[in-house]
Amino acid sequence: MKEQQHHAACLLRSFLFAALVFGSGNSLEARPRPSPSAAPAPAKKTERQDDSTNLKPAKDLMLRPEGEHKAEALAHFVEGIAFEENGEMEKALEAYRKVLNVDPGQAELATRVAALLARQDDFPQAIDILKDAIQANPKASEPFLQLAFIYAKYLKKNDQAIEYANRAVALDPRNIETYQRLYEIEIAAGDENKARESLDRAAKITSDDPYFWSRLGKLYGSLVFKPDTEPKPEIVARVNEFFKKAAEHAGDDPVILKDVADYYASSRQTKEAIPLYLRVLELQPDDATARERLASGFILTNQHDKAVEMLGEIIKLHPDKYQAYELLAQLLEDNGRALERANQKDQAKAEFAKAAASYEQSLLINPGRAAISLRLAELLIGAVRDSERAVVILTEGRRRYPGAPEFTYLLAIALRETKHPQQAVAMFEEALHEGESSASEVVNARFYFDYGATAEQAGFYDKAADLFRRSISLDPANAADACNYLGYMWAEQNTHLDEAEEMIKRALQVDPNNGAYLDSLGWVEFRRGKFDQALADLLRATKNMSRDDAVVFEHIGDTYLKLNKGPQALEAWQKAVTLDPQNKKVAEKIDNMKTKMSKGQPANSNPIQ
Repeated sequence: MKEQQHHAACLLRSFLFAALVFGSGNSLEARPRPSPSAAPAPAKKTERQDDSTNLKPAKDLMLRPEGEHKAEALAHFVEGIAFEENGEMEKALEAYRKVLNVDPGQAELATRVAALLARQDDFPQAIDILKDAIQANPKASEPFLQLAFIYAKYLKKNDQAIEYANRAVALDPRNIETYQRLYEIEIAAGDENKARESLDRAAKITSDDPYFWSRLGKLYGSLVFKPDTEPKPEIVARVNEFFKKAAEHAGDDPVILKDVADYYASSRQTKEAIPLYLRVLELQPDDATARERLASGFILTNQHDKAVEMLGEIIKLHPDKYQAYELLAQLLEDNGRALERANQKDQAKAEFAKAAASYEQSLLINPGRAAISLRLAELLIGAVRDSERAVVILTEGRRRYPGAPEFTYLLAIALRETKHPQQAVAMFEEALHEGESSASEVVNARFYFDYGATAEQAGFYDKAADLFRRSISLDPANAADACNYLGYMWAEQNTHLDEAEEMIKRALQVDPNNGAYLDSLGWVEFRRGKFDQALADLLRATKNMSRDDAVVFEHIGDTYLKLNKGPQALEAWQKAVTLDPQNKKVAEKIDNMKTKMSKGQPANSNPIQ
């Protein structure tokens, strides 16, 4: 409705101007000026006219017949606008036709009427009106453009359509819409080369209209930029030319400047986009979209501090916009990952906590964002270590999105992390049923790996083994973790040792220097009584771990004990308990060893099973 009102308003202004010009020309007829030498005519005595009783207007106030027609046409035009806004198209057309009967050269109105008739499939009348408009006003391009549209879209006569479009271009070569119509006809006909020629023709025009160049850039970009294809540098440079001209002539027009900035951002020319977004914000400080895109630009150019600052400003100005919170959360999460890689654990944890809070704020504003709910839950389970909070969010997510296996899957993991492995197993079974029922991709090798790890923690070892085997069979090329977990589980249970060693070695073929895999190998060798070999592999594991691990040092201590090396065993266990002070089992081993050493007993008099 707003678009119709705007178009009607433009027509009204155009028609009013025409009516005023024609009306003033007719009612104020030019009179001959008296000769300078001529004496003034003597005053003629007249009777005073009383307007209160004489219903006939004075002669100089009477509209001449042509002026009366113009006034009547104007009234019909206003009437037509009212009918059109009320959706009474038949009455609107009737009123507009009356206007065109008086002045068929009203090109914009003729074009509008033809468009309305074309929608009603009355193409002959539409074409007649447009041709009458051309005859009355041959220099107007609008009727030619509408004829081109009708012949191309409705009548499927491209040759005539192209002819009319070319005539529009010839009449109005600085009007980008004429080239756009020609381009659209060629594209619809499947001739990209001709379409490109039409745009190249426009590119040769000298124009200081920023809208011309912005629109040309968009048209050219839609032609040459293909999905999932990296554009060639020369193509990007060509499109850049148009947008650069748009920016050069834009002055302080924020709409054009934002269009150019958006183009640079979408074509991954972030550095070029940033100063334009900054200029847009100078002109329109409350433009939240520009702020968000500027913040994204800062992120892409690794200016994280500026991005955080910009998002903070957006949130202050528009605290009800969830997008800013989401973007800030993603940025804080990225910062946390970077700090984590730099081994700055406390700082990383603080960033992750702020990211989670920002995600939660986003969901308070817009709770219908399933992907953000899942992202928040993953963050809480992993980096933030607040699985209990994740359980609350995922339970609400299951209620809001019933049958969505992603929520059930993550809820199962959250329950496992809150030390409720049996509940987690039941939840995994529900997720499996939901995933199979919906043909979701969630039931994959990783799903079975997580399910297997949960079953193992719940003490369902046979079930866990079956689940790990299923994971391995679904993605054998990426099954190293599943192979290692299965092998280590069997080593812990002191069963299937031959198969356990085979599984662990299979994992090591993929990643020979993986410290966790080497620990598993050493432990299965320990179970098989190969203590020297076990010790070598366990010591190698410590050198390949990204950080010291309490379990590995416990295994080393146990192996030293089997080799009757009590002091070395004690030293290894002490390292283990330093890393894991809550491990009572290792603390007992240390106490026993100290007692034996004080009594001079053999180190392995109470062998570890």
